[in-house]
Amino acid sequence: MPSAAPSPVRPASTADATPTPVSPVLRGVATTGGRVVEIAGADELAGILRDPEARVWVDLTAPEGTSVADITTLLDLHPLIAEDIAERNQRAKFEEIEGTIHIVMFAVHYADREVSTVEVDLVLGERSLLTVHGDGFDPFALDQLRGDAGAVLQRGPDFLLYAITDGLVDALFPVMDAIEDEIDELQDDVIRKATPATLERLFALKRELIGLRRATSPAREIFNQLTNRDLSLVAPANLLYFRDVYDHLIRVTDELDNDRDLVAGTLDVYLSTINNNLSTIMKRLTGVTVILAGIGAFAGIFGMSEAGAAFQGNEAAGFWLVTGAVFSAAIGLALFLRRIDWI
Repeated sequence: MPSAAPSPVRPASTADATPTPVSPVLRGVATTGGRVVEIAGADELAGILRDPEARVWVDLTAPEGTSVADITTLLDLHPLIAEDIAERNQRAKFEEIEGTIHIVMFAVHYADREVSTVEVDLVLGERSLLTVHGDGFDPFALDQLRGDAGAVLQRGPDFLLYAITDGLVDALFPVMDAIEDEIDELQDDVIRKATPATLERLFALKRELIGLRRATSPAREIFNQLTNRDLSLVAPANLLYFRDVYDHLIRVTDELDNDRDLVAGTLDVYLSTINNNLSTIMKRLTGVTVILAGIGAFAGIFGMSEAGAAFQGNEAAGFWLVTGAVFSAAIGLALFLRRIDWI
């Protein structure tokens, strides 16, 4: 196994303690001498590469702080490619350096109403394909490989590149379906009862869609370059497959745009609902104020000095007539405001 750079996380006991080294997990397959063999280590890979007819796929699971310099040197990759892989903080991109193609894409997962991404570096050489990624993505589990990566590799490293990228793009569709289902639920919640929790989830979903857009939109340029340039590493017969992935990616970006519009529209409906509720409350307060103001006006005219005589039964009939008229008018006004839905 190649030597690894020390982990950036220092032990809590002392600042001078020796960091624990982190090693990448190397797996792979190769076609050599007309047969398919598995690659289990760097030494075995070096022996296979001595065969000029061999074709290899090397997959590295490399967490943060892992050095893959030995493997990139063994595959004779340009130092800039090795540096980009080591940074592990790239955007989706296509880059061709000295006849080697470096592609950066993202594996997207959706769980517990949260979108997570894993950066996947794919480096296509004349007779090799290198994939480097963090935990959370297993290219050997892709349906496109059908459990037999060697059979796919026999069709060429470029066809294996197609199979892996097609799997990455196809995995976006279940994510989009789950997000659309959640948008439907949020729309129902907004219509039934708008709550701060609904608003919080809308903003979170909006951020996730922006992140998805950032991860997938530049990938269109990747397949545009793969299908519209004369690349010696991509067989003309395989261009059709990359065009199919490009079509799928266009569908994904279109769905992303639609979902962003739906979230923005749902947010507008939420704000409109809040404003309507506020207007309803203001109307009801206005109606109550009108009723109480009428009663208060008449009470002010007669004054509280008449209250003692009224309780003693010495008040004239006119007092009771006016009092009854005031309360009758208040009740009538309340019924009218209720009828026009103000209270």
